[in-house]
Amino acid sequence: MKDFDYIIIGGGCAGLSLAYELEVNDILKEKTLAIIETRDEYKRDKTWSFWKVFNHNFDDCVIKSWNSFTINSSDNSHELTNEKFPYQSIDSGKFYKKINSKLSANSNISFFKNLSEINSENSIIFNSIHKEELDKSKLWQHFQGIEIETPKNIFDEEIINLMDFNCDQRNDVHFFYTLPFSKNKALIETTWLSALDDQSLMDYDLQLENYIKNNLGIKNYKVNFTEKGAIPLFHPLNKNNKKTVYIGSAGGMTRLSTGYTFLNIQEHSKYIVENIDKIEKMKMYNIGKKYQFLDKIFLRVLKNNPDKMPKIFFEMFKASSSCVIKFLSNKSNIFEDINIVGRMPKLIFMRALFQ
Repeated sequence: MKDFDYIIIGGGCAGLSLAYELEVNDILKEKTLAIIETRDEYKRDKTWSFWKVFNHNFDDCVIKSWNSFTINSSDNSHELTNEKFPYQSIDSGKFYKKINSKLSANSNISFFKNLSEINSENSIIFNSIHKEELDKSKLWQHFQGIEIETPKNIFDEEIINLMDFNCDQRNDVHFFYTLPFSKNKALIETTWLSALDDQSLMDYDLQLENYIKNNLGIKNYKVNFTEKGAIPLFHPLNKNNKKTVYIGSAGGMTRLSTGYTFLNIQEHSKYIVENIDKIEKMKMYNIGKKYQFLDKIFLRVLKNNPDKMPKIFFEMFKASSSCVIKFLSNKSNIFEDINIVGRMPKLIFMRALFQ
């Protein structure tokens, strides 16, 4: 069996982002890389969205950018605008095509279906796969989205609806999310923050149908694309060792209070490449201890007080747009942190702090 200098387990967002970063920085001119991926073909299967708080490698994979967004509750609506930090959505199909086109030109890079096909004894392994099955009774962000197309121009393509809580909560936290790609095409998503073992919340098709018909007032449309996913809102117990570095969600790159992962993956990939010669000795990369601490308290509040979360989210977004965006994107300073935390209901957050 063939030896490789580096092995990436999982050729999804995290694995391919790291492979691309290694390739464009000429690390793989004299080093070999094996990517372990079980899928037979790459096609659009996800939409990754985030505020562009720093430059990344994939502007040419962006479907659309927006500078305005709204938050809706059953009683109110609040709009924010920010020209500095646009909200972007990336088409995973374009992302896969761009990266695989680049990687295919290098004979030092090979794809395999199983790790058993190669010799990994002397390789540095980057693993995006969770070590063990994750607990479905804990909090998850689970969702289903559909891209719909209407015969008439319906959507305001300049503004997204980030969170619409004007829907059935079912004793958990539920909102809808609308990204208008054009005047007659949009991604509509139903999102839950709850345990993953409650099947009663997973009638996603019916939820979307009712929301599009009753909330958006759209009767005639066709579905172009469907995506479904579940993001653990807890960090897995994966520990780096001398041979293995965990990446992606398995490496703690998900911001637990938001589910945002894409830009954290890009920063982690750069960190790995910058330290590739000593990566076995480097401390485990994280998105920031203060955010881990704040998210831990926030998720305790969410779990214990799901009925209060629409109001809590709504109040958070009453801060300045830059303050909110930087806080949710792990780029806030202490004054911005205080601004956000100060908007939270004191008593229930103090209880969660000392729980």
